[in-house]
Amino acid sequence: MAGRPNPPDFAELRADRALALFLDFDGTLVELAPTPDSIHVPPSLADSLHELSDRLDGRLALVSGRAIVDLESHLGSLKLAVSGSHGGDCRSAAGDNLGRVPEGLPPELLHKVRCFAGDHGFDLEDKPHGVALHYRANPSLEGRGLAFARQLAGENALDVKRGKCVIELVGKGANKGSALRAFMEADSFAGAMPVFVGDDLTDEDGMRAAKQHGGFGVLVGEREESVAEYGLATPAAVQHWLGL
Repeated sequence: MAGRPNPPDFAELRADRALALFLDFDGTLVELAPTPDSIHVPPSLADSLHELSDRLDGRLALVSGRAIVDLESHLGSLKLAVSGSHGGDCRSAAGDNLGRVPEGLPPELLHKVRCFAGDHGFDLEDKPHGVALHYRANPSLEGRGLAFARQLAGENALDVKRGKCVIELVGKGANKGSALRAFMEADSFAGAMPVFVGDDLTDEDGMRAAKQHGGFGVLVGEREESVAEYGLATPAAVQHWLGL
């Protein structure tokens, strides 16, 4: 894991000071799958996350590229702080929106992306606050998809997010770092040391923001370039570290 040590014992960290825990979902809590809908979610995961949140006095947030409604389709109704759509949609554990509620992409833009995906063999994921082109079944599509997304983003004031065999178009300014900062401004998180755990390129913004707030990042899996100080090999290792 690029020489990164395991993170400190989680129970000892909790005992030492107040922690705020930020967790990515795909590739971090559950294994990646060929398609977004084919992931395997352990039946006990949601209950375990709620119990961990209670132990942290509510200072736990899921921070995912998935839309919140998509996360809940796999985990059930969440009574946790949660951010979906790469920081574009943040919600407190009580269900209150944090910041501006983002709008979806215009229908004409979605039509262009849908046509492109159908013509070139991408799997399209239409999200409430963006759209994703998946190419895990054919990694050679990456260059073509990236060129298309960058052109469309430049013409429509959008951002391009890259992940493991996925390219996404989202609203400007939304990222996992902005999500972490929004949560850290809430009374329930304020003053705690943030720890961000993630596996993908989009998680780097969250890890960077955690460091800026006096915390650190934990990289799941292997990648040479990362701001993370620590590493864990797999989602199973993450669950073990957290005592889930």
